[in-house]
Amino acid sequence: MEHQRGRARSEAARVAILQATARLFADRGYEQLTMEGIAHEAGVGKQTIYRWWTSKGALVADCLLEGLLLPEGIAPDDTGDIRTDLVTWLHKIFVLLESKGGPALMRSLIAAGAESDDVGGRLGDTFGTSSFLVERFDKAVAVGQLPPDAPLQQMGEALLGAVIFRTLTRAPADADVAARLVDVALGPRLADDGIRHGDLSE
Repeated sequence: MEHQRGRARSEAARVAILQATARLFADRGYEQLTMEGIAHEAGVGKQTIYRWWTSKGALVADCLLEGLLLPEGIAPDDTGDIRTDLVTWLHKIFVLLESKGGPALMRSLIAAGAESDDVGGRLGDTFGTSSFLVERFDKAVAVGQLPPDAPLQQMGEALLGAVIFRTLTRAPADADVAARLVDVALGPRLADDGIRHGDLSE
């Protein structure tokens, strides 16, 4: 029983630390995030944090993994139409960038990813360049909507690069931007095959 109570207390502390990290990250950004501040916010000692995480970057990475920093539903849908799915996915990200606190959150994530390999890897996973986005590309290849030799990883990186660029430059995204960026990433062979459809503005 004592062992079970100990495990429950440890899990409660871990959750409190992750939630405190997410709150402070959203309020202050990555640069102002400190282990001391997280410990105070979570009501634990710093040694408790360091028992599980070696750095604030590792903490932010786990917050991403737990879905505490970004809204759910960030993965592309699978309607059977790769272009429509990608346009909708990119549009959702642009809506996040125009929401209250969205730009500051994204800039902090980029800063954290630049400093921490853990965060950079998790950020790539979250936006799908090395996980669900490539899986969606694979399905499109299987049904003939993308050519077998398409550079899937690079296509995903191009789309994420566009998100990072617009985050850093604060460039506005009108209704057609997502569709045009997807056209560039997918390349002319998709258009040549006649798999082009209306964008979100229609």
